[in-house]
Amino acid sequence: MKPTAFLINTSRGALIDEMALIKALQAHEIAGAGLDVQEQEPPADNNPLYTMPNVILTPHMGWKGMETRQRLVSIIADDIHQFMAGTPVNVVG
Repeated sequence: MKPTAFLINTSRGALIDEMALIKALQAHEIAGAGLDVQEQEPPADNNPLYTMPNVILTPHMGWKGMETRQRLVSIIADDIHQFMAGTPVNVVG
């Protein structure tokens, strides 16, 4: 990655080698990171990511909002109705 790059992970913590990321951030090999997930959740109290000025950490809890859960249930209900009607959606082949 370029030294001006910011790594953003909102997916799964295990996708990132956290120790390699910490070393890259400390060496200024990349500009920063925004992490919604970490390799270990919750992170250890002494995790260096907590104190790094070029890191933003957020709790991985976007699914907890009422609107989000209502939307997910609505999508699931629509998927079931489409399947029952013989016109399935989101089919993985």
